[in-house]
Amino acid sequence: MSTIVVGFVLTGEGKVALDWAIAEAKRSDARLVIIHSARGGDHDKDEDVIAYREAGERIEQRLRDEGISNFRLAGLVLGNKPVEDIVDVARSEAADLIVIGVRRRSSLGKLILGSNAQAIIMEAPCPVVTVRVHDPAV
Repeated sequence: MSTIVVGFVLTGEGKVALDWAIAEAKRSDARLVIIHSARGGDHDKDEDVIAYREAGERIEQRLRDEGISNFRLAGLVLGNKPVEDIVDVARSEAADLIVIGVRRRSSLGKLILGSNAQAIIMEAPCPVVTVRVHDPAV
């Protein structure tokens, strides 16, 4: 059975990554590992902790509703950069795929993709799928 690691944040990027990963897990009968990495500081605010806890509960219910039973939700506050946590979890879980969301970028931004996304792609122990948020203005 393959394993898909998903980097999740409470943004459009996080939603499209999760949606794509769920569809792929259902298609390939893969195990899902959904990770949110908070470095600390502002991310430790009570409202952020509560928001991610509630999002985790909604995700867990959605997975069960969609018939996915082989999953793990991981909220990490280890003081690491999110890139480090995602890559470390992918290694420890022997992931076959990492899924991350990206947003539309300027011409220069397209070259560098975004520092987190670029670092994940460069450091990942497996293929990385980037899923772009649909921008109706494009």
